[in-house]
Amino acid sequence: MKQSIPLFMFASLILLLSGCATNTNQSTLASNESGSFLNQYPTRDRVDYVLNCVAKHGGLNYVNQYACGCKIDKIAEKLTFKDYEEAVTFGFMSKTAGENGSAFRDPQQAKELKKRIQAAEDDAEQSCFVK
Repeated sequence: MKQSIPLFMFASLILLLSGCATNTNQSTLASNESGSFLNQYPTRDRVDYVLNCVAKHGGLNYVNQYACGCKIDKIAEKLTFKDYEEAVTFGFMSKTAGENGSAFRDPQQAKELKKRIQAAEDDAEQSCFVK
C-alpha cells in the first residue's frame, strides 16, 4: 500500500517555509534601513561566539550565557558581519608563525579591523557583564 503525505500537511509545510523566507528578507531590510547590523550575523557565528565567550568566562551558567549573548548583539550593532568576519579571520590567521602570517599581521586593513573589533568587544564587555 502506497503512503502519501496528507495534502494539509504538505500545504502547511509550504506555508511555513515560504513564511520563513519572507520573514528573513523583511528583517534584513528593516535592519538595513535602521542602520543596525544585528540581523545580518548568521546563527552559526553567533553561537560560536557565545560558546567561546562562555568558556572564556568560566563555563556555562545563566549569567555567562546571557552576558555573552548580549555581547555579540552589542558587537553586531557596531560592525557589519563582513567586517566582523574579516577581523576574526585576520586575528586567527595572524597567529601563523613566520612569513606566512605576515600577510595577515602587516596590512593596514588588518590593524584597523583589529582596533575596531577590540573597541566593540571592550564596549560590549562593559555593557553586558555585571562587575
